[in-house]
Amino acid sequence: MKFFLMLFFSCTVALAHAQKENSLLWEISGNGLQQPSYLYGTIHLICKDDYFMSNVVKQKFSSAQQVFLEMDMDDPKMQMKMMKLAALPSGQSLKKIFGDSFPMVDSFFKEKAGMGLIVFNGFKPMMVMSMLTLKMLPCTETESYENNFIALAKEQKKDIQGLETIEDQMQVFDNIPDSIEAANIIKMVKEFNEQSKQFADMVKVYKQQNIQELFQQIHSSPDLMNAQDDLLTKRNKNWIPVMENAMKQGSGFFAVGAGHLGGDIGLITLLRKAGYKVTPVKL
Repeated sequence: MKFFLMLFFSCTVALAHAQKENSLLWEISGNGLQQPSYLYGTIHLICKDDYFMSNVVKQKFSSAQQVFLEMDMDDPKMQMKMMKLAALPSGQSLKKIFGDSFPMVDSFFKEKAGMGLIVFNGFKPMMVMSMLTLKMLPCTETESYENNFIALAKEQKKDIQGLETIEDQMQVFDNIPDSIEAANIIKMVKEFNEQSKQFADMVKVYKQQNIQELFQQIHSSPDLMNAQDDLLTKRNKNWIPVMENAMKQGSGFFAVGAGHLGGDIGLITLLRKAGYKVTPVKL
């Protein structure tokens, strides 16, 4: 009985601690920092009705001297760089990559997007994957946290900086064979309704600010194509020294995909291991 009570108490404390840690906004302090910095978890695209940003987030954003997104998204050359890096090498095409499955995927795109896959024929499969993800949203009006942070930065005359370059991010996807990306897209098409529901569940968890559950969902998602190490682990580790260097210079506001926050390889754990105090901020 005594062992059972101890076990129950331990589980209750652990659960209470986990619930306290539910937040999208985190304060980073200690380890010699003169001013606190802030880490915020975004979802890159969300329905307008599901979008929320509290005044607390805006206040912390305003107090920061530096703003970092995953990439420098206010770079005027960003779009041109992205289109160039997303282009397939000469002689390659989506038609060749998808092979016999091209007509099926093409037909699906005509139905869902009102355009054929041939429009993307000269681009890498990740462009198709992005379009499919967009179509999983059950709405026509969407919001972007990143775009709103860019707008706030412009209003406050703050420069947006990147934790990595567009070249770094595109290289992560280039490391995944086209055949694996194509197979994942075919699976997304065949299981579109089921995966749309899974995406809706992920949005629900995001709105609950449960970053640990969100990490588990993303980490086990087939959309990562067994490239968790490249897509999450390595990138998180690469971002820590960039964040540390910035925080030594002044208060920073870092906004990244919420899937990068939780878990034992997440930014919160890595920052704590580096000696920082990382605490949730109530929104």
